[in-house]
Amino acid sequence: MNNMPENATTPDNTPAGMLFDPGMPEPVAAKVTPSSESPRLRRPERAQGEMRIASLDELLPPDHMVRVVWDFVSNVNVTPLLRQIKAIPGQVGRDATDPRLLLALWLYATIDGVGSARTLDRLCREHLAYQWLCGGVTLNHHTLADFRSQQTAFLDQLLTDSVATLLHQGLVELKRVAQDGMRVRASAGASSFRREKSLKACLTEADAQVQALKNQLDENSQAATHRQQAARERAARERQERLQQALAEREKLLATREQQKKEKGVKFDADELRTSTTDPEARKMKMPDGGTRPGYNVQFATTTESGIVVGVDVTNVGSDGGQLQPMLEQIEKRYDTLPEQALVDGGYTTLSDIEKAETNGVEVIAPIKNEATMKANGEDPYQPRKKDGPGVIDWRQRMGTPEAKTLYRLRASTAEWVNAGARNRGLYQVRVRGRQKVLAVALLHALAHNLIRALSL
Repeated sequence: MNNMPENATTPDNTPAGMLFDPGMPEPVAAKVTPSSESPRLRRPERAQGEMRIASLDELLPPDHMVRVVWDFVSNVNVTPLLRQIKAIPGQVGRDATDPRLLLALWLYATIDGVGSARTLDRLCREHLAYQWLCGGVTLNHHTLADFRSQQTAFLDQLLTDSVATLLHQGLVELKRVAQDGMRVRASAGASSFRREKSLKACLTEADAQVQALKNQLDENSQAATHRQQAARERAARERQERLQQALAEREKLLATREQQKKEKGVKFDADELRTSTTDPEARKMKMPDGGTRPGYNVQFATTTESGIVVGVDVTNVGSDGGQLQPMLEQIEKRYDTLPEQALVDGGYTTLSDIEKAETNGVEVIAPIKNEATMKANGEDPYQPRKKDGPGVIDWRQRMGTPEAKTLYRLRASTAEWVNAGARNRGLYQVRVRGRQKVLAVALLHALAHNLIRALSL
């Protein structure tokens, strides 16, 4: 409470109870007065012409992965591909694209997770790494797609030669391999599968369409340009060929089912057998997510010591049963030797395959089916059965040892690791049709994996 008299003043004549002199200006906090002029900004000017002096090689970092790809491809023997080129001195026609460039583009695209020829075509025009590979060479998606689909045999031989080089250098030992399969969705829809009656009706319609296009060109040469007419005829002819192949594949499927009926008593309705009009070689199979879709079964065999893929196969059988022996035969054909041990999961334990592998000196490391159930029922799963051959007996007894169980743990860290890498690079669905073309895609994934792996070796 203020006890000063009403008219009292302070020594400086300021009325009592007042903090400031009314005649003095009040103190004001420092403020930033906004300028009436616009701020100075750096804005992009894209229409301004400028001169740059820089090569693609200077723009690309020296440690870029694409340089590794080109170094590898530069040492590849492409003589078989060069022999196919008809553009030689003295002959008319435009120059052919260097097959090394096409191989390098697909190999780097696979590492980069690109599986579409159209996407690769766009990247060659927009992405620095692909521009560096092209070095000014123009390409289109037709050229890229044709190279990948037509050079399956070359890619297969390249896998053999590259792994053989690593074997010769002592970086890889073909002592123990792990095999596993991965189901990849085909470039076909479930609605493309038709019965025999429907396939024949579609084929009749396709035959009529091909003939109509031929008659149209004969009667009216101005109906369309030559290029348009050729494209239409090619599309109609390809559809006709796919339908013919679909009927042929249906006969193969029918023979397979008849054999299964004879051996296992599996019943089926022949009228319900269907094949795809889009990709006749594709088959409906169970996918990792539990759904059933048209697909292929891609098989990789990998060395457990170095993690190098030494074998690749593609089948249209949804089961892994019966895939062990073909892979061992492939490895022997590629490298003139067999591995000492083969690690596979329970889906591969076909007794006939195990017997043949053991007879040829390959120890099979695979779990016994229903092992836990047999133990729960008081049975010994490692004891021989009546129909077991010598090889199967050895396998059963081996799997009862701690050493075999320890070795089996290497399978997941090897085979499933390779599959995971392929998935990470986009191998969920293929964009090509036909087993041979799908095999080319699988071989590119194997080569890409081996190239990355070889850097660490």
